Amino acid sequence: MSVTLVQNADIIATMDDDGTEITAGSILFEDGVIRALGPMSTLSAWRDKADTVIDASGTVITPGLVNTHHHMFQTLTRAVPAGIDASLFVWLQSLYPIWSRYRPEDVFVSAQAALAELLLTGCTLTSDHHYVYPDGVRLEDTIAAAETLGMRLHATRGSMSIGESKGGLPPDSLVEDEANILDDTIRVIDAFHDPSPGAMVRIGVAPCSPFSVSRDLMRDSAALARDKTVRLHTHLAENIEDVDYSLEKFGCRPGEYAEQLGWVGEDVWHTHCVQLDPSEVKRFAETGTKVAHCPGSNGRLGSGIAPIKAMRAAGVSVGLGVDGAASNDSSQVLLEARQALLFQRALHGADGFQAREALRLATRGGAEVLGWESCGYLAPGMRADLVLWDRSGLAALGVWDPIAALVLCAGIRPRDVFIDGRRVVEEGRLHGVDLADIHRRANESLRRLMA
Repeated sequence: MSVTLVQNADIIATMDDDGTEITAGSILFEDGVIRALGPMSTLSAWRDKADTVIDASGTVITPGLVNTHHHMFQTLTRAVPAGIDASLFVWLQSLYPIWSRYRPEDVFVSAQAALAELLLTGCTLTSDHHYVYPDGVRLEDTIAAAETLGMRLHATRGSMSIGESKGGLPPDSLVEDEANILDDTIRVIDAFHDPSPGAMVRIGVAPCSPFSVSRDLMRDSAALARDKTVRLHTHLAENIEDVDYSLEKFGCRPGEYAEQLGWVGEDVWHTHCVQLDPSEVKRFAETGTKVAHCPGSNGRLGSGIAPIKAMRAAGVSVGLGVDGAASNDSSQVLLEARQALLFQRALHGADGFQAREALRLATRGGAEVLGWESCGYLAPGMRADLVLWDRSGLAALGVWDPIAALVLCAGIRPRDVFIDGRRVVEEGRLHGVDLADIHRRANESLRRLMA
C-alpha cells in the first residue's frame, strides 16, 4: 500500500456539501482513496510515515475537473474554413466529408491530443461521444488512447442511422445499420464497462441526435442501456433549427420527444439544451434528467445561451462540456466555467452567477451528471483525483481570492494533477507519454485528411 501526503497548500477548495475551504491545507491519500484532509497541523504526524510527501506551497488544490461532453475525434478538424462562420447544420455538413475519411490511427491520435490538452488544463474525468465509424474505426481506439495517459473515461457508443437519402443530416456513407449498432453497443459494454468506484472506463449508450437516428433506435437504445444498467446520452435542443426539425418531423418539442422515447430519468444526460422552454426544464427537474452545458460551442455556433440559472433553480443537475474541438477549438474545462459565468451574467446581471458556482459545475456538478459518485469533491473515502493549481504565473499575479481567480483569471495552469492517487502531470508536464510523438502522428493524419 502506498501513502501520499500533499501538504502546505495555500488553500483547498473541497467542493463538499458545506463548501469547505481549508487554508494551509493538506491531503492524505492511500491506494487511490483520500483518507484525510484538513489544516496542515492536523496531518503533520504523517510526514514521517507517508511513502511520498509533496510540498504544495504556492498552489490552490481543487477536485479534478470533469468534462461531461466531448467528441475527441474532432481534434484534427479545428478551425476548418468552411465551418468557421457556420451554424450547426451547415457546420456539420461541411465536416462530415472529412470525418468519413478517418482511419483508426486518426481517431487514436486525435483522442490522445484531446486527452493531453484536458489533463494539462486540470481535467481528470472526461466523457466522449463517438459516433463516426468509417474504415474499421471502433470505440476502443478512443479507450486505448485514454489508457496511455491514465485518464478516467466515460466513453459513449454513439451512432447515426438516418442518412441524407432518408431525410437525415449525415451522408449515407457515415450511417450504420441499426441492428449492427445495437450489437456493437452490447459488445463494448460487456468488454469495457466497469461500475466500480475506482473505475477508469465506463460505457454509455449515445445515439447522436434526433436528426440522425430513427425513433426506433432511440427507444431501443434506451431499453438496452437500462437492461445493461449504463447511462444514456445524446444531443438535444441545441439551436432553433433543432427545435424546428423536431416540430416538423415529430410534431412536438425536443423535450417532449425525448420523454416519449424513454429519454428522461436519473440515468440520462442531454447535451446543450440551449432551447429548452420552461415546461421542459420543469420536466427535467421532476425526472432527474441531467444536462451537459457547452457554452463555448454554443457561442461559437451561434446557438444561443442555455438557461442554466433557471435549470439549477429548478433542481436540474448541470455539468460542463467542452464539446468537440471542431465546434469549440479548445478542450479546456476551466475556460468553459469562465464562459458559463460570463454568459449567465450577461443575461442576469453581475450577481446573477457566482465564480464558485461555476467552479462547482466544473467539478462536482460534472461528476453528478456522469454518475461518478466517488469523484467530484474532496473528502475521506473519495477517489484521489485532484489538481494543484500554480499561483506563481502572471495569470495569478495580483489575485486576492485564489479560488474565484481560477474561473475569473484565464490562464492559471495546473502544476500537478493526480488521478486515483497517481501523478499524471508533474510540474506542468505529462507522465508516460511523449507529447512530441503525439504532435508528429497527428500532423501525419492531418496532412492526409487535408489532401
